[in-house]
Amino acid sequence: MSKIQKVLLTGKTRTTSADGRVIAGDHEGNLNINLSVPGNSAATVYALEAVAPHPTAEQLFAGAWSACYIAAVGITAKEMKVTLPADTAVDIEVDLGLGGADYFIQGRINLVVPGLDHALATEIAHAADAICPYSKATRGNIDVTLNVTTA
Repeated sequence: MSKIQKVLLTGKTRTTSADGRVIAGDHEGNLNINLSVPGNSAATVYALEAVAPHPTAEQLFAGAWSACYIAAVGITAKEMKVTLPADTAVDIEVDLGLGGADYFIQGRINLVVPGLDHALATEIAHAADAICPYSKATRGNIDVTLNVTTA
């Protein structure tokens, strides 16, 4: 696997689960997506609302990955009989960059679970990473860092 030596841009999203909906957005206001997840009784239609400039492919990938990952976190927590804090969130950053003359992407998953025991949150984060289809698809193909914040 090649390493990025120079980051050209980063697509960032924060995904939360509220009122049965999964909401992925970026800090610049260029991306606001309401997504459904398997087994969710909320709307099954994907709605995309983008404002100029349009979202990048990296933002779209981060949004889809974060929606899948937060669902995996919920499944994992339920199986472990852990109640997640209401303000649980997933921040995913996907970098586009150069490794020599070649283009690559790399990612960072940041699970935010305020007030949860750090060791337990880390266990949930890794178990969710193991079952998330997007994490499986990227494993061994791109560099990915998994972080947990409990404060």
